[in-house]
Amino acid sequence: MAQDIARTMLAMGKAARAAAAALACADTAAKNMALLTAAESIESSSAVILSANKLDMEAAVKKGLSGSMLDRLLLNEDRIKAMADGLRAIAELDDPINDVIAEWDRPNGLRIQRVRIPLGVIGIIYESRPNVTADAGALCLKSGNAVILRGGSESFHSSTAIHACLQEGLCAAGLPEAAIQMVATTSRDAVGFMLSSMQQFVDVIVPRGGKSLIARVQADARVPVIGHLEGLCHVYVDASADITMATEIVLNAKMRRTGICGAAETLLIDRKALATHYPVIAEALHAAGCEVRGDADICAADSRAVVATDEDWSTEYLEAILAVKAVDGIDAAIEHIQHYGSGHTECVIAEDAVVAERFFHNLDSAILLHNASTQFADGGEFGMGAEIGIATGRIHARGPVGAEQLTSYKYQVTGSGQTRPV
Repeated sequence: MAQDIARTMLAMGKAARAAAAALACADTAAKNMALLTAAESIESSSAVILSANKLDMEAAVKKGLSGSMLDRLLLNEDRIKAMADGLRAIAELDDPINDVIAEWDRPNGLRIQRVRIPLGVIGIIYESRPNVTADAGALCLKSGNAVILRGGSESFHSSTAIHACLQEGLCAAGLPEAAIQMVATTSRDAVGFMLSSMQQFVDVIVPRGGKSLIARVQADARVPVIGHLEGLCHVYVDASADITMATEIVLNAKMRRTGICGAAETLLIDRKALATHYPVIAEALHAAGCEVRGDADICAADSRAVVATDEDWSTEYLEAILAVKAVDGIDAAIEHIQHYGSGHTECVIAEDAVVAERFFHNLDSAILLHNASTQFADGGEFGMGAEIGIATGRIHARGPVGAEQLTSYKYQVTGSGQTRPV
């Protein structure tokens, strides 16, 4: 088994490297044709994809996956259409390859340009979201990268059906099928081999999943990793906040979709707003079916709140549970987020511009929002068409990882016979 996996993975790596060389020179029209054809194929193959997803869902229910995991896995007509629309949106984006990022002239007459280029071959390891198959394949294609996709066993049938649509797009555009490959096994040995033994073929790994997956990839990968930690997102409601706005934002940030990484997990309330703002917000949360886990002040103000433990301040629930704490203003809110946050997404709701500026200036999460829901932490909402994930590191990509973030650059220097003096 191990030898078979090694042979398969090495063959995929070799094919991906050859495909990457072809994609780096592919014209924009061919890449866009592949994306648009794949989008049409996804929509026309809706029944096939839904049938495959039904198999995955039935197996997931038997395995006892959580409600949030089932929500991530589920496909329906609307989500299939959203996948196809995402591919069309990526096709409409400017091609990042060969874009001149900067250029300048030196006193000696040299003309220097910094030009955007693909990363090469990207390995993407993800868990239960089958839509990642479409988003990741499309973004890598648009940015001129070959990609090896290794989806989770929970979404194997769904991802296989979606991958077939991407392959149809590549064929229609005359691009190499190896540009978007999917590992055709659910064995975890394939992940281990990709991380440890394919550095001659894979240039970067992008993991998308839970804390255990991210930790394994970061520990075992022999190539650079673009990854994100869990989405331990915070919302701070200042005393200056408009009550109606605060209520609507908090409710949306937590309850729109509880199973995504941009869902709020902790609510911080300015102690000065405890009597005015919190009762309205709490009523909305409870009415929506959200369990509140609060500190002593919150429990005193809300008889339906459950006493929070220390663990609640560092838990990504991904379900209808919200940790709530009263704090002494913006500085205490910032201190709490700096201590417990994962560097993903934070929101301040305030009419006081000084409070908002302090929040933006003193926090260093990948995404900071003022008077807007944390659920906007999404590449599509940022105008990127789609995303592979939200990167929380500080090297290379940060925030939503779209096509432009899957590139590097080279320097092109043009002279007219210059030589360097001794």
